[in-house]
Amino acid sequence: MKLITREHYLNKLINVIGTPDIKIITGVRRSGKSKLLEALKEYIRQNVPDHNMIHINFNLPEFDHLLEYRPLYDYINSHYVTNKKNFVLIDEVQMCNGFERAINGLHASEKFDIYITGSNAFLLSSDLATLFTGRTFEIKVFPFSFSEYMQYFEYDDKYTAIDKYMLEGGMAGSYLYEDKEAKYDYIADVFDTLIVRDIRKKYKIRNVQLMDRLVDFLMDNISNLTSIRNIADTFGHLKEKAKHVTIGLYSQYLCNDFAFYKVRRYDIRGKKYLSSSDKYYLSDHAFRYAKLGTKNMDHGRILENVVAIELLRRGYEVYVGVLYKKEIDFVAIKRNEKIYIQVSLDISDDKTFKREISTLL
Repeated sequence: MKLITREHYLNKLINVIGTPDIKIITGVRRSGKSKLLEALKEYIRQNVPDHNMIHINFNLPEFDHLLEYRPLYDYINSHYVTNKKNFVLIDEVQMCNGFERAINGLHASEKFDIYITGSNAFLLSSDLATLFTGRTFEIKVFPFSFSEYMQYFEYDDKYTAIDKYMLEGGMAGSYLYEDKEAKYDYIADVFDTLIVRDIRKKYKIRNVQLMDRLVDFLMDNISNLTSIRNIADTFGHLKEKAKHVTIGLYSQYLCNDFAFYKVRRYDIRGKKYLSSSDKYYLSDHAFRYAKLGTKNMDHGRILENVVAIELLRRGYEVYVGVLYKKEIDFVAIKRNEKIYIQVSLDISDDKTFKREISTLL
């Protein structure tokens, strides 16, 4: 498989080399976390003198003997080398039973620079402070951005490339398949067998049919204002037994695992959050095509999804702006920077242009 250097993420890791934090790489499945760890390993090999590398990949059978925390802890300690900079890199750390005990023990010894990846359902951002007693530094990895897509395929014409990117998305593993159906089969399989399976396993989901229907609903309504109660009411009309509390929990699980991102509404004038409804965006827009098909493509909403994820990728807090009953697609905030963004597929029509720009003005 062709590889590109994802400098945005790699530089973040390079900048924290030698800090006492536990570095944790999170992101949706198959977004490139393991490849990023390998790129860091190669950087250390070439640029850090007198280093000792302890790299464990739990996807490989040769590390099956370390699937309990105590053997893992003892193995890493036994490979410590004095008078060297000792790096510990662990892929899919959640496969080790009691992994947090091993990581906390290694961190407490102050002998190792620790980097780990794992399934998002077991390494939730909200749980990191509870899992690990030391300070953590989280690097959130997303599927390929548009610029990375252009770099991968060596495109020069961004207008041709954006049309292809909006169809193919950023799941780089699918790029190996030339046939469109094979691409979407791969993407759908990633979503079903890796993302949703993780959620069912961790949260012991009983109503699998309800979870599947919720996934389809959220995919079909990306960028639409959505409330949990309205979803429950809709399912009620379909004779589905679904309490809004259950729908809310399942939605949160999907966001925890980075399948979806929830964007809240924000009253710009009143400077307060609005709780009535939110918007949901897919971590990669190609999941929608892979699961629901390409008959009703709705390029406008897909483009809005692309922009939402790009803003999150760049580290912005993202909200839907509301002002005098008008809506601004995105308010993006990062420290003292605030950007207002309106997304439209086509503004060549004068009436459409005036409607879109009036809210910004």
